[in-house]
Amino acid sequence: MSYEVLNVSKNKVSDLKKHYQSVLKPNPPQGALFAAKTKECSITAYQSGKVLFQGKGAEVEASKWKQSTGVSSHSKTKQKSSSSRASVDNHTYYPPNQIEQQIILGSDETGTGDYFGPMTVACVHLTREQMNTIDSWGVRDSKTIKDETIRALAPKLIHECTYSLLILNNKKYNSLQEKGMNQGQMKAILHHQAISNVMKKCDEANLNYDGVLIDQFVSPSGYFKYLSSQKKAWKSEKPIYFATKAEGIHPSVAAASILARYSFLQEMDKLESTLGVPVPKGAGPNVDKAAKELVRKMGQDTLYNVTKWHFSNTSRVL
Repeated sequence: MSYEVLNVSKNKVSDLKKHYQSVLKPNPPQGALFAAKTKECSITAYQSGKVLFQGKGAEVEASKWKQSTGVSSHSKTKQKSSSSRASVDNHTYYPPNQIEQQIILGSDETGTGDYFGPMTVACVHLTREQMNTIDSWGVRDSKTIKDETIRALAPKLIHECTYSLLILNNKKYNSLQEKGMNQGQMKAILHHQAISNVMKKCDEANLNYDGVLIDQFVSPSGYFKYLSSQKKAWKSEKPIYFATKAEGIHPSVAAASILARYSFLQEMDKLESTLGVPVPKGAGPNVDKAAKELVRKMGQDTLYNVTKWHFSNTSRVL
């Protein structure tokens, strides 16, 4: 899935809005001047002058405006090179065209790059009516939404959708890592379990779905290999798809990314409350500083229980 970002003038934003008048969304995201959706692409224009094009038709749609006046010379485009695309998204498990019109179980995870805090994985099922509802809320990839907005959106999502949420705490994470399981294997097992849980819930509630879409963190063959290493396998007759940036392809993955992030934020809140010291996100210098303070106050064993021990932060801290 590709996306492009253009920096445009205020006048050009008005031109874009007029152009997409017939496909405007009723409630644009916070900070956006308008949001629109064509058959091949989603368009969101922000007050800063940035216009985000997302979807399989992003490059083509954005190119219409690149060639016109009012687009700044430092227009920014982020897309996969052909060689990168060949090695990442160019496989037989890539989702089909118009998948956003299907009922799909979406699965995503977060917390994998944070030294403190757990890894969280969520899988979500949305009916067509629910997809329309969350679209009006401005649900999109959690990485593009402020944490305060996620805290407000997630409780509404929890009451709206069918989902499974799994949390791998750091003590268990470290134990699995020491036994030889890498992070990719852990993610594969968590995704598989969360998806299986939602499939069971759908069967019990007689909810239909057309397939499964995972936000790709490893090649499909790697994913199935990871499952096999733990004596698990994909046995459903429903198709399973993999794509990078899948949260921009289907709303169920976007919803899953928000629920996973919300759970991670809640777990970080609990950590701060229990430890009595700030617990920053990420794995940068501020994280090292907080970890050193934690070791000074509560010892190395406490640090082990609340961090991903194999991260390079540990050697720097100790």
